[in-house]
Amino acid sequence: MGYALFSILVFPGLLFLSLFGMAAEFADRKLYARLQNRVGPPWYQPAADFIKLLSKEEIIPDDADHTIFKILPPVAVAAVLTSSIYIPLWSRNALFSFEGDVIVVLYLLTLPTLSFFLAGWYSNSLFATLGAVRVLTQLFAYEVPLFMSILGPAIMAGSWSLSGVASFYGAHPGYWIFNLPGFVVALVSLQGKLERIPFDIPEAETEIVGGSFTEYSGRLLAFFRLAIDVEMVVGASLLAAVFLPFGLGLPAGAGFVIWILKVLIIVALLAVFRTVMARLRIDQMVEFCWKYLANAAVFQVLIDLLVKGMVS
Repeated sequence: MGYALFSILVFPGLLFLSLFGMAAEFADRKLYARLQNRVGPPWYQPAADFIKLLSKEEIIPDDADHTIFKILPPVAVAAVLTSSIYIPLWSRNALFSFEGDVIVVLYLLTLPTLSFFLAGWYSNSLFATLGAVRVLTQLFAYEVPLFMSILGPAIMAGSWSLSGVASFYGAHPGYWIFNLPGFVVALVSLQGKLERIPFDIPEAETEIVGGSFTEYSGRLLAFFRLAIDVEMVVGASLLAAVFLPFGLGLPAGAGFVIWILKVLIIVALLAVFRTVMARLRIDQMVEFCWKYLANAAVFQVLIDLLVKGMVS
C-alpha cells in the first residue's frame, strides 16, 4: 500500500510527472524558438510561470457556475495522472495493468479535453463558449483516428492491455515497422489533442483571446496548464510504449534513460510539426482528420490484421 501511494503521488506519479512535464514544455518551447531563429525561454521558465500563476488571485465571473468552474482543473490533472499508471514506461509492465486497460487509458485521456470544453461552457463568456465549441468539434475529428491507430497494434499483439502490447513487441521487435503509418496518425492526432499548431484554433489568441481558458486565472489556470504539460508527457509515453518498444527489457536504469529519450524525441517531432505548419480553420481540421487521418488509421488496422493472419 505504501509503495503504491509513493508510486502514484511521487514517482513516477504526480510529483515526477509534473516536473517532467515542465521539462518537456521547456524542451518544446526552446526547440520551437531555435527553429524560428529565436533564443527561447530559460530552463526555469515553465516552473516560474506555474509559481507565478499560483500566487495570483482567482477571479471567477459572476455568471459562471462556481462549483464546476473550480473542480474542472483538478479533474483534468487527475485524469491524466491516472492514465499514466496503466502505461508501461521503462519496463514491459505498467504500475497497474489488466486486460482492457488500453480502452481505459484512451478514455481517461479524453477527460481533460472534455474538462476544457466544460470549463469554457460553464464560464458563460462569449469567447470561452466559442472556444469550448471548437474544443468539442476538434475532439470528434481527431479522437477516432487516434483510437484506431492505437487499437491496430493491439490487434496484432492479440492483447487489450498496454503491458501485453509492450511485451509482444518487446519479444517480436521486428513487427514494430508495420505500425509506422499508425505512429504518424497517432502523432498528428496527439498534436490535435494538445491543441497545438496547426490545431490550436480552440484558443487562437488573435481571434478569441484564450478560448476555453479566457476567464481562468490564478491557480485554476495553473492546474489547467499543468494538465496540458503532463498530458504531453503521458501521450508521448503512450506512443512510445505502443510504437517504439525499444529498451523495455533492459535493466531499470537503462530503460528509464531510454524512456526519457523516446519521450523527448516525440516532443521534438511535435515541436517541428508546429514550426512548419500554420493554423488551420476548424472546418479544414475536421476535413483533414476524417478524409486523411481516419483513412490512414483504417489502413493501419488492415495491415495489422493481414500480418496477424499471415503469422497465425
